[in-house]
Amino acid sequence: MGVVAGCLLLSGCAAVDLPLAGIRLGADGAPYALIRPCGDDSYQSPSLDGTAASAQGGPVTTGWDVKKEKLSGDAEFPLFSPPAAWRARHRGGQRLLPKHAYSLVFGHYITGDSYNGIVDFSTEQITALKPGRVWADNRAMSLGEFEKLAERSC
Repeated sequence: MGVVAGCLLLSGCAAVDLPLAGIRLGADGAPYALIRPCGDDSYQSPSLDGTAASAQGGPVTTGWDVKKEKLSGDAEFPLFSPPAAWRARHRGGQRLLPKHAYSLVFGHYITGDSYNGIVDFSTEQITALKPGRVWADNRAMSLGEFEKLAERSC
């Protein structure tokens, strides 16, 4: 009984991964990041990590990270150019690289109500998107479908 109670207690503290982030192609063909926190929740530490697909678990070769906390509101920006006020630290080439896997993540960490907004994707998945489509939850969808998915996930 004590083991079960301990596991339940520990699992209550883990952040869940939710499809609150997406990638779309702009009219100019450039990839854009979409971040949709739940309601008025603040979030922190957004990041983009890219690794060579052949290097499973290998080093991050491209992307950026942000150390800021208490960010708020929906965000949409060019994938490799987060808002200047975030003061992102960039690493590697700032473009989609061939045969790379990426993860765009942000977090909301409050005891009992913690979650990560996340989208995983490859260069090939994003470059294959048609105009007006968003990659989220491991599939392509319309922007409206993405907004509903994010809202329902909260």
